[in-house]
Parts: sequence; structure tokens; C-alpha cells
Amino acid sequence: MLVIGAPNSSNSLRLAEVAERMGVPARLIERAADIDWAWLGQPATVGITAGASAPELLVREVVDALGERFHLTEEQADHSPERMIFAAARAGGLNFAVIARSARKDNRHA
Repeated sequence: MLVIGAPNSSNSLRLAEVAERMGVPARLIERAADIDWAWLGQPATVGITAGASAPELLVREVVDALGERFHLTEEQADHSPERMIFAAARAGGLNFAVIARSARKDNRHA
């Protein structure tokens, strides 16, 4: 699971923590350049989520970087609504899921 957000964002840190607690390896990244490709390896599926304040531009940057290495299928995440209430709630949070298939793109036939 790649979590897009600032390292000082409690929301982003919590997303990574929840993934890890569910047994899903997670990394907090700020942008595509932060992806540790060696850590990511050749997964069958890559999940992407983003903190509420992560700009959509950075999410798209990460999706595009994954698309350069994997065949992608994007889909909206189906999830239960959050039941926590935060004092400084922000509107317009981004819920996003990307499935990255493990087969590398064959650039020789592109």
C-alpha cells in the first residue's frame, strides 16, 4: 500500500498504520519520486490511498509512475464510511484505488 501524504500528517500516518495493522505492508510517500521500487518489487496488486490534504496532482503523479512500470486498472474504492469525528474536518477528501498488475509493460512492442 502506498500512502500519499506528508510525514507530519497525522491522517496520512494513520492510513499507513491501519494498513500495517491489517497485515498490508505500507509506505508513506510524498510524491512519485519517493517510491522505493526495490521495496515494492513485483506485487500482484498495489493499493494507493492519500491523506485528506494530499493534492490530487500528487496522486495522479504516483498513478502515472506506476503506469510506466505496470498495467493499471483504476477503480473507486468501496469502503465503509469513517465513523471518527475530527475537530478540524476538511471537506473534499480523496478516496482512490489503483490496481497495478504485476506484469511489467513490454516496451519493446509499444
